Amino acid sequence: MKLRILGCSGGIGGDLRTTSMLLDHDTLIDAGTGAGDLSVSELSQIDHIFVTHSHMDHVTSIPFMADTVGWMRDKPITVYAIAETIDILRRHLFNWKLWPDFAEIPDAQNPVLRYQTVTLGKTVDLGGRRITPLPADHVVPAVGYRIDSGAASLVFTGDTTTNDALWREMNRIVNLRYVIIETAFCNREKDMAIASKHLCPSMLAEELSKLTLPAEIYITHLKPGEIELIMQEIEECAGKWSPRMLKNNQIFEF
Repeated sequence: MKLRILGCSGGIGGDLRTTSMLLDHDTLIDAGTGAGDLSVSELSQIDHIFVTHSHMDHVTSIPFMADTVGWMRDKPITVYAIAETIDILRRHLFNWKLWPDFAEIPDAQNPVLRYQTVTLGKTVDLGGRRITPLPADHVVPAVGYRIDSGAASLVFTGDTTTNDALWREMNRIVNLRYVIIETAFCNREKDMAIASKHLCPSMLAEELSKLTLPAEIYITHLKPGEIELIMQEIEECAGKWSPRMLKNNQIFEF
């Protein structure tokens, strides 16, 4: 199983892309601006999109994908998310005002998009690739995901603040190898991190202290303009866990 990072920034500009990851050739984990770098041919092969939450930096490519490649496919693209997220997408994005409702195009029996509700702790099995929603705590309903090949697991926290429930679940993953965790703000903006339910380096260190299993730690969702400062503060606060900054086009094979 191969996971390629298409975008991992908290913003755009230059080579910065927002959150999206390509699992093998047919599955996206979130669909931020990073998914837009895929070719039309690559986009046409996407059958599954697992969404952590409804914020635009995680879903902005879904409308354009539907419009671009829906006509090239013989089956719908399935969007997996918790029920609350699906409701937000239906009401506030695919609502004929911001974007057409591709769950009704060309008609309800043969749509470009279909929705599949996921539930915390219940695994979706895609031919042996096991994807399980994990708890997240954000300003909108949200989840993270465990991606399990059988040989190893990668956990992507999605956007979240301090979250004991996540670590309880993660500490049960005996084949845990990688953790991708957000840190959006620097320490001087801790109040903003708390209010927006993100992490800063000091909060990250508190969270990582809850991890009882060995794993490689990667940091995502850093705010543009503060990337170097945030990573410096992470080294100071959480250096004993050897966290590394996630990068575009980084590949995890497991």
